Amino acid sequence: MASPPDTSKTTKLERYNSYIRRVNNTKLLAASSKLLFRVTLLVALVLIFFFTLNYPPLSDNPHHIHTTQNFLSSAFYGGGNNWEKKVRHSSTPHRPNGFSVLVTGAAGFVGTHCSLALKKRGDGVLGLDNFNSYYDPSLKRARQNLLAKHQIFVVEGDLNEAELLSKLFDIVPFSHVLHLAAQAGVRYAMQNPQSYVSSNVAGFVNLLEIAKAADPQPSIVWASSSSVYGLNTQNPFSESHRTDQPASLYAATKKAGEEIAHTYNHIYGLSITGLRFFTVYGPWGRPDMAYFFFTKDILQGKPINIYQTQDDKEVARDFTYIDDVVKGCVGALDTAQKSTGSGGKKRAPAQLRIYNLGNTSPVTVGKLVSILESLLNVKAKKHVIKMPRNGDVPYTHANVSLAFKDFGYKPTTDLATGLRKFVKWYRFLYTTHKEEVEGQV
Repeated sequence: MASPPDTSKTTKLERYNSYIRRVNNTKLLAASSKLLFRVTLLVALVLIFFFTLNYPPLSDNPHHIHTTQNFLSSAFYGGGNNWEKKVRHSSTPHRPNGFSVLVTGAAGFVGTHCSLALKKRGDGVLGLDNFNSYYDPSLKRARQNLLAKHQIFVVEGDLNEAELLSKLFDIVPFSHVLHLAAQAGVRYAMQNPQSYVSSNVAGFVNLLEIAKAADPQPSIVWASSSSVYGLNTQNPFSESHRTDQPASLYAATKKAGEEIAHTYNHIYGLSITGLRFFTVYGPWGRPDMAYFFFTKDILQGKPINIYQTQDDKEVARDFTYIDDVVKGCVGALDTAQKSTGSGGKKRAPAQLRIYNLGNTSPVTVGKLVSILESLLNVKAKKHVIKMPRNGDVPYTHANVSLAFKDFGYKPTTDLATGLRKFVKWYRFLYTTHKEEVEGQV
């Protein structure tokens, strides 16, 4: 009888192959798990980075500023051909020997008006604005739309984004910078002091760092403030008066800016002109200014606070109409000499100037309210209170003889005329086209 076939070798081989398969499957599972873990960790880190940039911690302060941040903006801008095309087109002058001007704070009040004036005469204008929420950004968006209709492109970015600023200067050989971006407001500095340091000091230094290294270096005209006169009691305020007694942090940062400007002029040969604005008002103005919110509250039947000094004197301001300020800014640009540095090295002494831009006619806040009552045909509900000790000064009055001498600055608009134009604009935009403004964001 034949013996059964020997299957032991086959069985052993099958067991061995099964063992090898189990080992391989285990290794594959382990490798897959490691890969999955690493991918998950990478995704988590990217999400944390994204939300850290775009969603800052909540603040108990209702006025907390959120500066718009463009996620990886510099990298994005660097690769966008369409974006670069817009930058070049907007900044290209259309008149012989026209300027190519970078206007910071272009979606702001003064920035919008200056940008339009420069573009109208054929200069190239590129705007920069971070659209922060110090006041309703919808108004800034409406200004941006107005600029876009005149072929002025506004780059959305912050002064402290060094890579973005460097990219702009790489694309465009700016002849001038009109630096109007700043954290404004005297009283808000008591709530959010860091925003003033970040914008008015750090942001200004960052801009000057980029400008000093540019080749060619641009001429710079920038906005200081009448607030630098602080506790000065001489009047009218003259550029020769002391400015070492600021009454607010806002004023201190603007004074710091003047000293910083001196340093960069001295070391790097940057041509720098500072303009001390005196209470600028008019159409497209800032909602945090008294004439603006007085108009709004009077029309809504709300009471308004009228401040008096601690010794019962009326508060007065040298209200300056926007068209006059624009003429001063353009005059300063036109008379600004070229910077003398190259690639961060000074070649010769450079121009350094400071001017008052005011109206030379202080008007009390009570008179301001009286004019508004007449224009609005509504009686204001007045609440007279003492001026709080928050940094405001009781009186401003500009001596503009130096600006007149150097570039013919001469204000021509009285407060009644200027407020009439503002009220007409306010009624049109906030009554007839209210939904359009609110729909900008």
